[in-house]
Amino acid sequence: MLADAGITDGVFKPFTVLVEGTTDQAKLDEIAGAVVAADGVVAAVAPPGGAWQKGDKALIEALSGTDASSKESRKVISNLQDNVLPATEAAVGPGVVLTLGGAAPEERDFVHAVYGKFPYVLLFVIILTLILLTRAFRSFVLPVKAVILNLISLACAYGVVVFIFQQGNGSEAIWGVQATGVVISWIPIMIFAFLYGISMDYEVFMITRIREAYDETKDTAESISTGLARTGKLVTRGAGVLMFAFFALSTGPGLDIKQFGIGLAAGVIIDATLIRLLLVPSSMQLLGRWNWWLPKWMAKVLRTTPSPLEPRGGKPVPSKT
Repeated sequence: MLADAGITDGVFKPFTVLVEGTTDQAKLDEIAGAVVAADGVVAAVAPPGGAWQKGDKALIEALSGTDASSKESRKVISNLQDNVLPATEAAVGPGVVLTLGGAAPEERDFVHAVYGKFPYVLLFVIILTLILLTRAFRSFVLPVKAVILNLISLACAYGVVVFIFQQGNGSEAIWGVQATGVVISWIPIMIFAFLYGISMDYEVFMITRIREAYDETKDTAESISTGLARTGKLVTRGAGVLMFAFFALSTGPGLDIKQFGIGLAAGVIIDATLIRLLLVPSSMQLLGRWNWWLPKWMAKVLRTTPSPLEPRGGKPVPSKT
């Protein structure tokens, strides 16, 4: 309806410029003029008096030409913060400070603050996981495989959220929600926190039992089948309970809860079936004797027992390193 009336989507999340240091209407109008002249901004106004001014502070409201949370408006926000407002501060005179606020710029700042450091968080979690699992499984290969498969499971969960809600495939038929075009900013980091831990629990259940069977039999194929037989039902049933619980969570009224619940439900069931019951045993079967390799120097660093690489069809070869 807004589009048919020629009104911008930006009215839903207007930009607010906080002016500190002056309430002179001429200067406020000058600032509003500089803002509206910026690329992507279609309107800006500095209302006089009232709730828009207090002491030496004033508010200016501006509207983006597109949805303020869209990809197109990201450049508009960055341009205002980095170029337009600093240049306008210098032009208006000393003592005037301009700050861009509003829901959309706050969301943008949140994304930069959280996801700007996310690669370091991810690296820390991966390194810590590798250290702990290498010590637990007495293997260098199995922890690396576990991390890779966990990231695949996480990517699948993100893909389901994008496919259903961002692209709108089934969201309106099931939840009455049209395609959002975006994923709410805090959803990916929360899905990562929950799903990575749950997936790693399943991995530890399965591989620990497989490792125990291998220590008894020294037969990779038999240990895999034994481990799956002993833990497969537990993993599948636990994942089923979690899947239905998270799906029930998605029936809540908030769009953020729907995205969060479906992302976790899809991630858990994909991880328990496609990843744990298919990719884990098949990849271990392909890796064969390399599954159990832990060189002596690495075992010494981790203060655990080494696991020398076995010859094909024979007993372990004593390690000399």
